[in-house]
Amino acid sequence: VSKREAGRVIPSVDGLVTGEKGLALVVRVADCGPVWLYCGQTGAIGLVHSGRKGTELGVVRVAIRTMREKFGCDSEKMVAVLGPCIRPPHYDVPFADEIVRQLRAEGVGEIVDTKLCTASDPQKFYSYRAEKGKTGRHFAMLSG
Repeated sequence: VSKREAGRVIPSVDGLVTGEKGLALVVRVADCGPVWLYCGQTGAIGLVHSGRKGTELGVVRVAIRTMREKFGCDSEKMVAVLGPCIRPPHYDVPFADEIVRQLRAEGVGEIVDTKLCTASDPQKFYSYRAEKGKTGRHFAMLSG
């Protein structure tokens, strides 16, 4: 994301990255996992919406590789945080575990998994699956 694109909705994407200072990235999630990425070496940031399908397609890996290629990030100097998402036993596919595996495979230096499940605490989290599609969304945000 460049300053030229700032303030615009970028449709049909599951991940955003920028090396621009002063820009905020935002994604909407309910049961899918928000993944915050920060490169301490360059200050570049990334924010990914990774559910079952996106995880299978490697959207987190693509974001990390893009940050390496475009901004010169060293994976070992990156921090990743996996936020609340639906997890077993509320969902059969343990995609959060796969996200963590992908982060490790890409050599991310510090990985934090909140281990929070959106379907297990309806007082704190929206869950598309638990609320049968009639639910709100969480906004994940990261600013560089």
